[in-house]
Amino acid sequence: MNVAHTFDDLVEMQRAADEAHGRVRELKDTYGRPTAQPWSPEQTETYEKAWQAWWKLADEVQAAVTKHAGDESQPRFDVEAAVRTKARHPQPGPASA
Repeated sequence: MNVAHTFDDLVEMQRAADEAHGRVRELKDTYGRPTAQPWSPEQTETYEKAWQAWWKLADEVQAAVTKHAGDESQPRFDVEAAVRTKARHPQPGPASA
């Protein structure tokens, strides 16, 4: 099912994917390279679950960005770049009056 997403929805989806990717990198840093020091079955399972979660979120972001770009008649690359920029470098909101 393809759900229409607002730009802000896409930004939140990208942030979730980035966070999941950070978890994958953190596990890899913690466990080391499996070719240098074999991982335990528990480590392997934990890493695989984290990797699959990240992959699913990243895939969902890509599909949503593609749909949004088509719906808004905008170049996909431009939408993706704007989403990533806002997700990774948020600007502070206007000060309350």
